[in-house]
Amino acid sequence: MSGRLTTRRGFIKAAGVGALALGLPPVYGQAGRDVISIDPAVRFDLSPYLYMQFMEPLGTTDGSVAAAWDFGRDRWRGDVVEVTKQLKPSLMRWGGCFSSYYRWREAVGPRDRRMPMLNLLWGGVDTGQVGTAEFVDFCRQTEADPLLCVNFESDGRKQWMRDPKGSVRSGDAQEAADWVRYCNARDCAERKAHGHDEPHNVRMWQIGNETSYDRNGFDCETAARKTVAFAEAMRKADPEISLIGWGDSGWAPRMLDVAGEHLQYIAFHHMFNPDGGAADSPLRGIEYRKDPDRTWEHLMDACKPHEAKIKAIREQTAGCTTPLAMTECHFALPGRNRCEVLSTWAAGVANARLLNVHERHGDRLKIATLADFCGTRWQVNAVMIPVPGGRAFMMPVALVMSLYRHHSGAKAVSVNAAPDALDITASRTDGRLFLHVVNTQRTRSAAAQLAVDGMRIVEGRVFEMAADPEFEVMEAGVIRTVEKKLPATGEWTFPAASVSAVELDVQPA
Repeated sequence: MSGRLTTRRGFIKAAGVGALALGLPPVYGQAGRDVISIDPAVRFDLSPYLYMQFMEPLGTTDGSVAAAWDFGRDRWRGDVVEVTKQLKPSLMRWGGCFSSYYRWREAVGPRDRRMPMLNLLWGGVDTGQVGTAEFVDFCRQTEADPLLCVNFESDGRKQWMRDPKGSVRSGDAQEAADWVRYCNARDCAERKAHGHDEPHNVRMWQIGNETSYDRNGFDCETAARKTVAFAEAMRKADPEISLIGWGDSGWAPRMLDVAGEHLQYIAFHHMFNPDGGAADSPLRGIEYRKDPDRTWEHLMDACKPHEAKIKAIREQTAGCTTPLAMTECHFALPGRNRCEVLSTWAAGVANARLLNVHERHGDRLKIATLADFCGTRWQVNAVMIPVPGGRAFMMPVALVMSLYRHHSGAKAVSVNAAPDALDITASRTDGRLFLHVVNTQRTRSAAAQLAVDGMRIVEGRVFEMAADPEFEVMEAGVIRTVEKKLPATGEWTFPAASVSAVELDVQPA
């Protein structure tokens, strides 16, 4: 296992003024040169919420929220805040399975009066020291919009309706509505008594979390009917909120039939093993170390089942305009809890391909993530938090999410042609084009000439991230983005196993 970063950054020397600089069609490029051809016509709007994160107290399975909180000073750890600012999530979700037994009032108000709760799924005890105000504060510090997932009568799961010590853990529609009022009503006396005069202003709320995943929970008809009741109660507290309903496992059509008029998004999740749990998979345990080529091939194919999942949801909701919200998603690989292969740069490149899938479906997919935001053990986390000390750092999945988030356009445009080795999506904001380029070759670079239909490139920059695919990210700063200037010829060589964001300032030819 190599601990050395491999640069492999070759350059093609300029060979005169090419078609790009002249604004000519791609066919006038240099003979034998592969062309990346972009059609700058706008196709659809891209949502900034394609770069959300998801925070859930994971109890004894992972330090998660508790590790990010400084209990001695009653504030978020500064290193976690700083790394999250670099990650720059657009939306932060509080909830998950935890929300099915979370009673929000137990974690608001004076700290010495907050009620600890048994973490029924993840084990251990949650202290309640991080509650509504603290979560919203974290979002404000990191410039992310907050999303709260309400207790949806424990999603019908009897095992979560009451804890072993007799405490009722199920929350009804009125409790959800009270939470909306607590967060958003300017005259809420309860919030003001807790020292928060100004509303928390939480605009996004999810009703139901993985409700369809337990046969002992609600059936679709019951969940749809209760979704309407929750939505009506919550909207009485604030008519302007946006609501996300649950639609996975084939539920989306019926949920939209019954509750669609109340919902702004329909949710699904995708925690998946790209090899389907095959016993001979190189992604199992530490098998990935034995054959890097085979591991790379399997990771590069991970985008296929992921896109299949999104296509299935699209097909189920064909003819409906309700946007899709993938509020949880990550690799789920067998082996130790750490899933070590996900710390490798190869996994970062694979996740970049998944991000490109999200962009291609951005006409319907408006909320998406690829990680469980932070923690101390699970490699599906975007941010790892060393404990008891050390500096929080981004995992490979977060590195590519941060790169894309900082260099993305607001509107999708088309990639008409590209070398087979390059997985590319494109977007624009006004006169600037953005390309997200993944070199899917493990050991070979890929050279190409960039061309934009009917446009002249005034200036170009490449923000490049590359490393040995086997390199494991175990601390901060070991893989960095390198900014380079695009030559006037528009020619560029993308290093092997690289992820790049290209920015092009363009004008009509």
